[in-house]
Amino acid sequence: MAFKAPFLRYDDLRKCAEDFLAKYNPKRTIPVPIEEIIEFQFGMDIVPMPGLGHFDIVAYLSQDMQEIRVDDFVQRERPNRYRLSLAHELAHKLLHAEVFREFRFTDIESWKSLISDAIPEDQYGYLEFQANSFAGLVLAPAPELRNAFFDYVEPAQEGGVDFDEIGNGAREAAETHIARIFQVSATVIHRRIEYDGLWHDD
Repeated sequence: MAFKAPFLRYDDLRKCAEDFLAKYNPKRTIPVPIEEIIEFQFGMDIVPMPGLGHFDIVAYLSQDMQEIRVDDFVQRERPNRYRLSLAHELAHKLLHAEVFREFRFTDIESWKSLISDAIPEDQYGYLEFQANSFAGLVLAPAPELRNAFFDYVEPAQEGGVDFDEIGNGAREAAETHIARIFQVSATVIHRRIEYDGLWHDD
């Protein structure tokens, strides 16, 4: 039978993320303590692996879904990327458990082979989109993102900053500032703002 990724719309992923936060971060702590949630609430091990980045992978979920194996350099030196990778791999466990149970791999080489040989490129893309979207929604939750956005943008607009002027760097500066609050990259915040339509919200 041909491999097929589950069908999940962005709104479906938004609800999954809000349900997740209600259960695992009910105090709405920001930045979201994703490492602690994974280790203490899910009982999973986070295993640093030297040189994992040489395989063009930052992290991957073990066959039994009890470990997240992550490049040790990213864990030490790239905290925002590390946090996103943890949330991304946890998303696979939560959203794609049935898919992963069908996979058979023991190490990074067999995982890479599985991706290239057994999963059609478009279907793997769907899995990755869903995991990335869930991770962004968990690490930058909608209500908190909206508050942080307007806390920055409204005073700046009152001070004369034009966020609609193309090329002036104002939007990029806002997204960089907000990214620091959530301890994610500005790219994650850019995508979340776009999906939530905050730049177009009156």
